[in-house]
Amino acid sequence: MATAAPSAASRIAVVTGASGGIGAATARQLASAGYRVVLTARRKDRIEALAEEINGNGGQATAYALDITDRDAVDEFATAFKTIGVLVNNAGGALGADPVATGDPADWRTMYETNVLGTLNITQALLPALTASGDGTVVVVSSTAGHGTYEGGAGYVAAKHGAHVLAETLRLEIVGTPVRVIEVAPGMVKTDEFALTRFGGDAEKAAKVYAGVAEPLTADDVADTITWAVTRPSHVNIDLLVVRPRAQASNTKVHREL
Repeated sequence: MATAAPSAASRIAVVTGASGGIGAATARQLASAGYRVVLTARRKDRIEALAEEINGNGGQATAYALDITDRDAVDEFATAFKTIGVLVNNAGGALGADPVATGDPADWRTMYETNVLGTLNITQALLPALTASGDGTVVVVSSTAGHGTYEGGAGYVAAKHGAHVLAETLRLEIVGTPVRVIEVAPGMVKTDEFALTRFGGDAEKAAKVYAGVAEPLTADDVADTITWAVTRPSHVNIDLLVVRPRAQASNTKVHREL
């Protein structure tokens, strides 16, 4: 099926966590698909560089430094828009891989605030503009962690289950309005920062996550999936799309060539 071009009323796409990884890749691909992308993240220098890159390649992009866990800042950001077509809730991340018995509550709190409350903040703030477009789409980038547990991952798993439930419940609550709710749940994705951040900058631990896996997903793979779902005809809603590398059968079953 051909990619649907965004209408004039719905051509603005806001992407959170756009400073790298899946967020940056999604911004590039949505811009290529004809959207005017608004890049948000805390790292201003990175999103400004990305906006410059997209604009230099013939796309349209604007950078806006934003911490989605700061509700006042999010509400102020939302006042800039009367209508938008797409919100990609990508900001999130994992911290630590300790068992429940020894997990750091501060890490759990940070993961919940970013993955769940941050998503809630920006979605609530922009939902009127998404509705006003007459053809809005909310994307929640969750994780396969939001659909199955694994040892050492309880804090992240709990947060991503929260993101999954947020998307599922919102879809029920706004049915009948001109807004779709799409959840994309990636499995093993190798990016420059995800595992490194999770393990506090320990490159050796981060490398072990992908050891022996010939082809984990890339940020571009997930961005391609998000862009495909967003550009389906308006009456088509991709409720939930789970995407894993071929080598990963589940969160705990991965083929490694060691």
